[in-house]
Amino acid sequence: MTLTQLNYFCAVCQYRSITRAAESMFVSQPAISTAIRNLENEFHISLFYHESNQIRLTAEGKKFYRKAQNLIKRYQDFYSDFSSREEQAFSIRLGVPAVLSTLFFPDLLITFNQISDTEVTLIEARTARSCRQVKSGEMDAAIVNLDFCDAELYHYHLLLKDRFVFCTSRKNPLAKKSILTFEDLRDEPLILYNSDAMLNDIVLGRFASMKCAPHIILESSQLLTVLRFITEYRGGAFLYDSMPIQYPDLVKIPLSPAITGPIGLIWKKGVYRGHRLTEFIDFMKSYQLHI
Repeated sequence: MTLTQLNYFCAVCQYRSITRAAESMFVSQPAISTAIRNLENEFHISLFYHESNQIRLTAEGKKFYRKAQNLIKRYQDFYSDFSSREEQAFSIRLGVPAVLSTLFFPDLLITFNQISDTEVTLIEARTARSCRQVKSGEMDAAIVNLDFCDAELYHYHLLLKDRFVFCTSRKNPLAKKSILTFEDLRDEPLILYNSDAMLNDIVLGRFASMKCAPHIILESSQLLTVLRFITEYRGGAFLYDSMPIQYPDLVKIPLSPAITGPIGLIWKKGVYRGHRLTEFIDFMKSYQLHI
């Protein structure tokens, strides 16, 4: 019996599928099947019932799964306790959209550094890039819009439920409306805030479904520039509802149908997680996030 075999077995138990387990562990399906067969042969037990479209644990398999989880955890704890000096100086590589890094991360990191000496290196990136780099291992974790990410491919934790609103000047006649449709915005001057390209894709898709081209006057990744254009009544923009924008001449109007923006932390499935990354994830799960 090897630790690799146990990891493969536990992955099959988690996903209830050899195919999905192989994808999560980045190995072939025969490698997973061989590992399970070798465990069954070594201990003279049957771990799974194989049915038409699924597999499920036998009674012996359930007991074996509990023991395997315990053994893997003990190994991980042992590794963490006796990890090298490089691990002690480990820096977490965290992807985060630009707007979120400036709005809540200073306070968040100050709070985290009060309980940990682990460094957190912020990498500004849109959701799509963060997802790719978490999957490839170039990032250890990332803050993303979960609606724009296939969250089932990752471990994730919801941090904040949010939505996008249309922000415009109080001088705009639309400011009197309690809710806006994209039909209302057909001829409205628009500013695309490049905090997340997928949001812009949704916005452009809504206009395409109406068979019209949006009136885009500016694309910018600078929030202050976007807000200045809005307050000067030169255009409107789609922004997170929870953003603390202190401009009396600006109003936020909900959209119909709504564009949701659940913000979450993602990290890679199927790999060993060092104790410092685990510490950060546990901190984020308990942290009260406020934009």
